[in-house]
Amino acid sequence: MNTAAVENNPGASKPRHAHPFGNLGRVRRFLAPAVARPFAIVETAVLVLVVLAVARWLHPEDPLLLRAGFPWLWLVSLLVALRYGSLLGLLTGAFMLGAWALFYPHGGPFPALYFAGGLIQTILAGHFGDTWGSRAERASSLNDYLNDRLVALTNSHYLMRLSHERLEKDLLSRPTTLRDSITELRRLSVSTETALAVPAVAREGHPLGGASGLLEFVAQACQIEVAALYPVRDNKLGTEAIARIGDAFELEMHDELVTHALNTLSVAHLKNEDTVVPVSQYLVCAPLVSADGELRALLVVKRMPFLSLNFDNLQLLLVLLGYYADGVEHSAFVQRILDRVPNCPYEFALDLSRLARLQQKAGVASSVVALAFPRDEEGDSLFEHVMRRRRSLDVMWPVQTSKQSVLVNLMPATDTTGIDGYLARIEASLTAQFNTDLERARVGVHTLHLEGDDPGAALTRLLKRSGLDV
Repeated sequence: MNTAAVENNPGASKPRHAHPFGNLGRVRRFLAPAVARPFAIVETAVLVLVVLAVARWLHPEDPLLLRAGFPWLWLVSLLVALRYGSLLGLLTGAFMLGAWALFYPHGGPFPALYFAGGLIQTILAGHFGDTWGSRAERASSLNDYLNDRLVALTNSHYLMRLSHERLEKDLLSRPTTLRDSITELRRLSVSTETALAVPAVAREGHPLGGASGLLEFVAQACQIEVAALYPVRDNKLGTEAIARIGDAFELEMHDELVTHALNTLSVAHLKNEDTVVPVSQYLVCAPLVSADGELRALLVVKRMPFLSLNFDNLQLLLVLLGYYADGVEHSAFVQRILDRVPNCPYEFALDLSRLARLQQKAGVASSVVALAFPRDEEGDSLFEHVMRRRRSLDVMWPVQTSKQSVLVNLMPATDTTGIDGYLARIEASLTAQFNTDLERARVGVHTLHLEGDDPGAALTRLLKRSGLDV
């Protein structure tokens, strides 16, 4: 069996990180940072002082090169303004004014044109740097969200494909299906009941709700007999297990399988054909990695049936752990929404929490549109037609009651202009297909722009405006 295939499956792949300026190396990222570092003020001051000192040493009679024919020293302000923005660019101008007052006590009239031209150049360059730095940060935040969605969709697609294969092979021997596995993992990721069973040392700073339930479920699905789940906090592996199954055992921190799993963030096992692994007291070590690449825990398996140590079983183990880790990452935000709207689907609440955090972090606007259709033959036909017109990134939540059908559509990275375009496309489609529009069809339109730190309360108000009792 080839471990490289396990490491390259969709569920085990490392997340991709988008960079607004391409794949820059360390040197180029240092020369052209996307955002200003806290150390930028000290770095700017040191750079200007060094340049002024060199100019003083080379031309003691004219340190600012006023008679050089070109304002060479203002290139330093231009560089700082492009790197860090207008404020630090003006700081370099202040240093040069101080240098003039220090080095030219009897130097004649003040060179107004020299300083005015340099400051104007610095302000223009700093405005460019501020504008594009802000745009780059917004683009990076939006790309992080899209990457998160891509990883989640890839895992879901892999689970769906594997479920069809396993349905033929293991229907008689498996007590649960992968669809049940997804449902159970979602429940465990937002569970708080089992957190009481976690030792205080492991719980502090590293909550993993439902860890015991997770281990029991994974052991049942992957036929594991003896295993333990150890937390990782601040990139350090804890020695006290937060969940166990089977006989208790002590963790050997320097075991080769443990080290290999932590270094590669992939499954390490004794049947590895690519790497020579010394004798180990464990059979499998599987990391619990979230969609953003953060290592949260390590599953150490000490005993399992020999026939279960195969490629498909290890793939399933890694994907189930990754799916749970991704759910734990957003569990607190999702649970607050589910407390407000208990009937809200998990996928809808998950993306709503992600987009609310994205709006708070980077100011990327997202919206929710609720379309309320009358519950009759014509309204049901229009309702189904609009559902088929969804965009690829949208997350829809259809709600039907005895009086009306409400389609709640979550639209990522969509502001007021985007909502107007979406409604215009819907009306054009209804006109072409049914010779009607939203007003004549008595379709109510309710919108919500995500802002604030309580998306659950905002969603509740939107549903009440749409005529739904939550």
